[in-house]
Amino acid sequence: MTIAGWGLAAGLLLSLVCADDPTLPSGETVGQWLWFDRAALCAAACIGLGCCFWRWAKGPALAAAVSWALVGWAAVQAVVGLGQLYGFSVSGHALYALTGSFFNPGPYSGYLAMALPVCLHEYLCCRDRSSVGRYAAGLSGLLILSVLPAGMSRSAWLAAAVSCLWVYGCHAGWGRRLRAFRLRRPAVFWGAVGGVLALACLSSLLLYQLKPDSALGRLFMWRMSLRAVAEQPWTGHGTDGFAAAYGEAQEAYFAAGGYASWEERVAGSPEYAFNEYLQAVVELGVPLTLLLLAVLSWGWFRGLRAGRLGCCGALLSLGVFACSSYPLQLPVFVVTGACLWAACVCSGSWRGWLAVAVVAGGMGAWRLSNDRAGVAACREWMNARVLYQAGAYASAEKEYARLYPVLKDRAAFLFEYGHGLHRQEKHAASNRILAEALQRSCDPMILNVMGKNFQALGDGRQAEHCFLRAVHRLPGRIYPYYLLARLYASPMYRNPEKLARMKRVVLTKTPKVESAAIREMREEVEKLE
Repeated sequence: MTIAGWGLAAGLLLSLVCADDPTLPSGETVGQWLWFDRAALCAAACIGLGCCFWRWAKGPALAAAVSWALVGWAAVQAVVGLGQLYGFSVSGHALYALTGSFFNPGPYSGYLAMALPVCLHEYLCCRDRSSVGRYAAGLSGLLILSVLPAGMSRSAWLAAAVSCLWVYGCHAGWGRRLRAFRLRRPAVFWGAVGGVLALACLSSLLLYQLKPDSALGRLFMWRMSLRAVAEQPWTGHGTDGFAAAYGEAQEAYFAAGGYASWEERVAGSPEYAFNEYLQAVVELGVPLTLLLLAVLSWGWFRGLRAGRLGCCGALLSLGVFACSSYPLQLPVFVVTGACLWAACVCSGSWRGWLAVAVVAGGMGAWRLSNDRAGVAACREWMNARVLYQAGAYASAEKEYARLYPVLKDRAAFLFEYGHGLHRQEKHAASNRILAEALQRSCDPMILNVMGKNFQALGDGRQAEHCFLRAVHRLPGRIYPYYLLARLYASPMYRNPEKLARMKRVVLTKTPKVESAAIREMREEVEKLE
C-alpha cells in the first residue's frame, strides 16, 4: 500500500507532460502550472501518508520511483506520437504531424530523449532476463526509438546518443578499460580518439546539411545573445528580459551595416535563445548563472557517486538538449528536471521523501491561487480574441482593459490590446500599451504599429525612427520599407530622395515568401510620387 502510494506520488509530479487545455491560447503554459499545483498537493498528501506508514512498510527509493514514473509517461507519449503518425489522433500543431502532448515536435523529441537513458539503465540493471522490469524498460525504449527519428530534432538525437552511450559505458566499465588501454598502447589510443573526433565532425556536417538554414539561424541567435550579454554581463537584463535585450542587440548589429546576406536571411524575432545557458546569462548575469550551474553539477555528481545512473543520464540528456533548444521555458522540463535532481541528491529514506513533499506541496499551495486566476483570465482572453479578430475593437477593448492587470506580462496580449487601440485611432493610448509589449518581445511589428501611431499624431520624426528600428531588427522584411515609403510621400514629411530609395527597395528586394500582400504593397508603392 505504501509503495503504491509513493509510486503514485512520483507519477503525479511527472504527470505534467499530459496536461493539455485546448481552451487556452496556443503555447500558453499557465494551464500546465495549474495542473502541477494540484498534482503537487496530491503528491504531498501521498508522501505524507507514506511517511506515516514508514515503520510498517519500507518505501521505494526516490530515484527508482522518479525513474519508473518518467519511463511510464514517456511510453504514454510514444504511443500518442505513434497514433499521430498513423492518423489515429491529431497533433498539437497544424504544421506538424507529430507533437505528442506538446505544441512542437522539438520539445516532444527532447522529452523522449530524456527518458531513453533511464530505460536503458533500468534494462541493464535487471539481471533476470525474465523480470517484468526488464521487459517494461525494454518495451518503453523500443517505443521511444520508433518515434524519436520522426521528430526530426537533431538536438534530441544528439542528447539521446550522448546520454545512452554514457549510461552504457558506465555499466560496461568503459572508463576503467580505456584508462588501461591508454597505458598499454598510447599511440593506438590517441589514434582512435582522433578517429572518433573525425567521425563526430562528419556527423555534425551531415546534421547541418539536413537543415542548413535552421543551423545557421541558431548560430546567429547565439551570436546576438552574446552581444546582449556584453551589455550587462554581471546583473543581466532580468527574468523575462531576454526578448527585449535580444531585439536591441540585433537591431544595433544590423544598423551598423556590414553584415552578410545569409545573416539577413536567417534572422528572426525569437522568444528564446535556443540555448538555456546563454539565455540564463542574458537574464541573470554571469555570476548567478555560474552559481546555478555549480548547484546542478553538485547534484549530478552526488547522484553519480550514489550509482543513480538513470537519473544522471536523464539530466545529462536534458543538459545536452538545452544547448540548442528551450526546454526550461516549458513547465514539464522544469518539474521533471527538478525531480531528477532531487532523486540524485536525496537518499531513499523517509527524510528525502518528506523533503520532496514539503517543497512540492509548498510550491503548489503558493502558486495555486495565482495560476487559477491566470487560467481564468486566459480563457476570457480567448473569447476577447474572437472579438478582436472579427474587427469588433470597441467591444474587445473593454475585455482587454479588464484582463490587463492579470495578463500584462504577456507580449501577445499587449500587442493585441495595443493594435486594437490603434484600429480605433486611439494612437497615444495604443503606444503606451505597445511600449510595454516592446519590453517583452523583439517582434518588429510592434515598432511598425507604433510608427503608424506617431504618423497619425503628426510626429513624422518619431514615426521614421520607429520604422527604421523595425528595418534594422529584421532587414529582410519588406513591410517597414513600404511604411517608410508612404511616410516620405506624405505631405507632412515629404522627402523625394528617401522616397525613391525606399521604392527601389520595396520593388527589388527578394522576400522569403512571395504573397499577395507583397504584390499589393509593390503596386501601391509604384503609384507614390
